[in-house]
Amino acid sequence: MSNANILLGVNIDHFATLRQARYREVGLDDPMVEPDPTALALLSEKAGGDGITVHPREDQRHIQREDVRRLRERIQTRLNMEMAATKDMLAFALEIKPESICVVPENREEVTTEGGLDVVGNFDRVKSIVEAATAAGIVTSLFIDPDSEQIAASAAVNAPCIELHTGAYANAYHGSGRAAEFERLVKGAEQAHGLDLIVNAGHGINYVNIAEVRTLPHLHELNIGHSIISRSVFYGIEEAVREMKALINGG
Repeated sequence: MSNANILLGVNIDHFATLRQARYREVGLDDPMVEPDPTALALLSEKAGGDGITVHPREDQRHIQREDVRRLRERIQTRLNMEMAATKDMLAFALEIKPESICVVPENREEVTTEGGLDVVGNFDRVKSIVEAATAAGIVTSLFIDPDSEQIAASAAVNAPCIELHTGAYANAYHGSGRAAEFERLVKGAEQAHGLDLIVNAGHGINYVNIAEVRTLPHLHELNIGHSIISRSVFYGIEEAVREMKALINGG
């Protein structure tokens, strides 16, 4: 089954990774500090990105909280903030009021998010975050593996959306486990849809595997960062976003 009009959320975290590699100790207002994630977010929107995704982490390795505040003020589409399931991050989300949050697991040692959120094991905490965000008018998504129990728990905490973790599929893409991992995603999407959950997906999606990922049933939005940023090194951010947006929707 293919989908039409799948939305593209552009994750700009690693633009900030590049900036922090050189300017970690310099204030963001210094005119020599580059690249500016906000400027790149605006170019992503201009090229057809449907939203901007950022993940302010506890260790501030890339996106800074001031970046999020600037994005909130300047972007014209939607701000999606990935966040750890902590009181501090919930308070920040309630301050910023992005259109949506995506609750993710967070490990200081990981380079990028690895694996899905354990909703089953953190049921009460996750439910309280969903309730607080909903009361503030913020849509909550939960970043989970395509696991039946986690999907059911996501519905039970009244989250309106899930984001299926496609990392295992991406890692298996050139191996013998690809078909099995893709089938897990298909079954997860079908189960989630049956529970009235909006189905998003993300992690490890690139300009090659998108041809198959886009055929996942009931797919509403894909959040993609690293591959778009990598492509932009050669072709510019606008062309990188335009190309991915076209591929997502069968162009």
